[in-house]
Amino acid sequence: MGLFDRLRPGRGSGRTRMRRPGRDAARTGSTTVRASDRADEQHLLDFVRGRRGVEGFVEPRTAVSDVTLLLVAHDGEWTRRRVPSVAWAHRFCNDQQVPSYDAAVVGVPQRMREWNARQRHARREAGPQA
Repeated sequence: MGLFDRLRPGRGSGRTRMRRPGRDAARTGSTTVRASDRADEQHLLDFVRGRRGVEGFVEPRTAVSDVTLLLVAHDGEWTRRRVPSVAWAHRFCNDQQVPSYDAAVVGVPQRMREWNARQRHARREAGPQA
């Protein structure tokens, strides 16, 4: 047996093959990710309705994730969910009267990084959970 024979499909030590992804999964590069669904849309809608000063940052597809919509509130609180497409994300933001930006161009806002730092600090202050 050659060095790479085990890596070839149908050869080697009789290992089982990986299953194909289900219908609700999308293939992105070498990774299979879950496709967006109605629960993702509802979560984004709830976030927009429950907070003020929300802005949307549309993140493009990468090798490890599908298109995502990052919503950031006025205080830096944020959420991120998969969305069907870049166009869908901008349309969602427009329908909710939320400004939307291309995250690959403008990046993410400083207030989000500050909110993350406050959360880390609060967790450290709370100490280990019993």
